[in-house]
Amino acid sequence: MKLHDLHPAEGSRKERNRVGRGAATGNGKTSGRGQKGQKARSGGKVRPGFEGGQLPLFRRIPKRGFTNINRKEYAVVNLDQLNRFEEGTEVTPELLIETGVVKNAKAGIKVLGNGSLEKKLTVKAHKFSASAAEAIDAKGGAHEVI
Repeated sequence: MKLHDLHPAEGSRKERNRVGRGAATGNGKTSGRGQKGQKARSGGKVRPGFEGGQLPLFRRIPKRGFTNINRKEYAVVNLDQLNRFEEGTEVTPELLIETGVVKNAKAGIKVLGNGSLEKKLTVKAHKFSASAAEAIDAKGGAHEVI
């Protein structure tokens, strides 16, 4: 095989459609844009959501509620997920991320009371539900708000 024998695989390359190059090409004269109208003009684009002057859908439908821009979303950990740690372990946000219980800490970690805790642990987190705090203390462990 020589350099002049090399060529791209069949169908891997497609020739560019050159518009406005005569009637024989099939895309001469108006270059495939049709006759007149906004889309035939240079720079003739329609913004997203524009419906030709009709009141757009996003303005017709009712708007409800509001979004709090200061909302904090916490990474959630349930009590039954804490059973993987050894008795007497100090469970911190760093340890939870390291062991894969939580992917990322978001605005902090909140411990919820789903499931049952079977070990005595010291849990450090940003928030605790009342039932989670009660369950940790009932097992002889401790909970600490960071």
